[in-house]
Amino acid sequence: MSDPSPKFSAVNLVRDLATLDRALYETVTVTRTPTLDTALRRLSGAADHSKISFAVAAGLALRGGRTRRAAALGVAAIGVASAGANLLGKRLVRRPRPHRAVDSPFPGRHVPMPDSASFPSGHTASAVAFAAAVGPGLPAAAVPLGLLACAVGYSRVHTGVHYPGDVVAGALLGTGSAALVLAVAARFDD
Repeated sequence: MSDPSPKFSAVNLVRDLATLDRALYETVTVTRTPTLDTALRRLSGAADHSKISFAVAAGLALRGGRTRRAAALGVAAIGVASAGANLLGKRLVRRPRPHRAVDSPFPGRHVPMPDSASFPSGHTASAVAFAAAVGPGLPAAAVPLGLLACAVGYSRVHTGVHYPGDVVAGALLGTGSAALVLAVAARFDD
């Protein structure tokens, strides 16, 4: 008797993950959340071009000392993450953005659809990179910035411009970007 389950392969795994990714996106798009819609639309827009992170960095830089250094590392991590997402990831993968039906049940939650590819989420990559680079130097800021980065990532799915997998990839890219910036900075400190 043969095994009825399909054999494991990378192709099957990628196909299953893509199916799950689309299903999660669709679940979000049909879930009624009027209170969150406006807030997440505004958060998503405020995160355009890392405006939130740059504003936080400016506030931190005004305090001087290790706070200024943490802000500078955060801004550097945004640069690495943004370049990784926009110059490499989106150009290499070229995943189309999610389809938003004209008859969407909640069009008021949408933000304008970007022209760039969907994978990875640059907003998420930059927000996570900033949080992960600032956190080690300012532990009190780590949790609030991490929560903000998570909210930015989710807002991109909620507003209909990214699949959850794009956000996960952006978070991984952001974490790696921060680790790279922190490692380089540590080498110069020695």
